[in-house]
Amino acid sequence: MTKVKNRYTVFEHEALYIHRGEQLLSPKQLSALQLFFKEKDFPYYSLVHNGVRFCEYVGVIKVGDLTIEVLPKADRNHNQTHWRGLLIDMMHSIGLLSPDSPTYSDLKIKSTTILDAYLELFITEVEKLIHQGLIKKYRKTQSNSTALKGKLLIGQQITKNSVHKERFCIEHTIYDQQHTLHQILYKALQTVVRLGTASHLTSRYQRVLLRFPEQKDIRVNENLFDRIRYDRKSSSYATAIDIAKIILLNYHPDFNQGDKNVLALMFDMNMLWEKFVFKSLQRNAPRGIEVSGQVSKDFWKAEQGYIKKLRPDIVLKEGEKVIAVLDTKWKNIGLSSPSDNDLRQLYAYSRYHGNAPSYLVYPGEQSAVVNGNYNRAFQGDEETPGGIIKIKVESGTREGMENLTINILAKLNTHPCLNLQNGTEVISVGNH
Repeated sequence: MTKVKNRYTVFEHEALYIHRGEQLLSPKQLSALQLFFKEKDFPYYSLVHNGVRFCEYVGVIKVGDLTIEVLPKADRNHNQTHWRGLLIDMMHSIGLLSPDSPTYSDLKIKSTTILDAYLELFITEVEKLIHQGLIKKYRKTQSNSTALKGKLLIGQQITKNSVHKERFCIEHTIYDQQHTLHQILYKALQTVVRLGTASHLTSRYQRVLLRFPEQKDIRVNENLFDRIRYDRKSSSYATAIDIAKIILLNYHPDFNQGDKNVLALMFDMNMLWEKFVFKSLQRNAPRGIEVSGQVSKDFWKAEQGYIKKLRPDIVLKEGEKVIAVLDTKWKNIGLSSPSDNDLRQLYAYSRYHGNAPSYLVYPGEQSAVVNGNYNRAFQGDEETPGGIIKIKVESGTREGMENLTINILAKLNTHPCLNLQNGTEVISVGNH
C-alpha cells in the first residue's frame, strides 16, 4: 500500500487506525470520519476502536483534505494498479463510466483514484462542449422594463408602477445559455473547485469556469435529473450530465465548519459484480441463449394482498425453457462451503424455475465448478441440481467479458442436465 499526504489506498474490508498499521489516520481525520458516519449513517464503513473498517463498497471518500480510495480484491494479489484498472474497466463495461473520447485507454494509467478518473472525464467533456459551442434555449422571464414587449402582467403593473407610467411589468421570452443543463454543469464545476481535489486538474477547471457563462444556483436532487430530456441539439451533453449527477448527488457540504465537505463516490461491489456478469453473458452468449436479469416470480402472498417475490440475478433460457439460474456473490469463499442462507435461496430459485440447475457465481483464485444436488428426501422424486462456479477475474475489458462468459458456460456444460450449444457449435473453453 502506498501513502501520499492525506491520501490513503485500502482494499475492501480493510481498516485504518490512528495507532497501528502502515497508514495511520490522524486523530483529526478519524474525528471527521466519525462525525460524518454519525450524521449520515451510511454503509460505506463501520466504526471500530480507534479507526474505521470498510466493507464491500468500493470507490473514493473525500472528507475535507482527506482522500481514501477503497479497491476491490478477490484474491491474494495486492497489486493496487491491477485492481484499480480492473475496477475502472468493470465500471466502464457496465456503463458507470461511459466516455466516448479516445483518451479513455490512457485514463486508468494516469489516474490515481476513481475520483480522478471521473473528474478528468468530466472536465474533458465540458471542454468539448465549450469547443463545440454551448447551446441556447428559450426561457420565460419577468422584468420591470421601460419597453413594452411580451405579456403585460396587469396585477404587478398596478402594484409596482402606479406612479411610474414609463415602466412595464412584463413576461417575455429570452433565447440564451441560461438553462438547466448549464446550471447543472456550472454547479458541478464549482463543487469540484470547492473540494480542492485533483490538483493536477485545478488549472483546467478554473479556465473552464472563466469561459463558462455564469448561471443561477439551483437545488439538486434526483427529480431534477429524472426530468431531463435530450434532443438532437442537447444529446452531446449526456455524458457530462451523468458525471455531474454522480458528483452532485454524492456531495455533502459541511455547513458548520466549512472545511469538512464530503464527497463519497462509492459503489456496491456486489452490484458491480452482478452487472458485470450479466452484461458479459448478455453480450457474448451464443445464439439461441436468452439472458435475463432480475426476473421476478411471486413467492408468498399475505391474506391482505402483500406479495413477496423471488428475484434471481440472472436467468438463462433456451426458447421457453429455463436452462440455468445464477446468483452472483462478490466474495472469495476459498475452500469454504457457501452459507446455508445462500444455498436455501438458490434452492428456491431452482424450484420456482422448473428445477433448472442453479449456481452461485463467486470470484476466485482459480476458475472452478462444484456440482451438487439437493437431498431427494427433502424435495420428492425430482432432482434439483445446484452448485458453485468460481471465476478468476483478470480483466474488465471486452476480452475479459468474453473469457468470463466462456468460463461460465463451460462450467454449466459440465452438469449432466445441461447441454448448452450454439446450433452445432459447442461452447469451447480452450485452456480456461
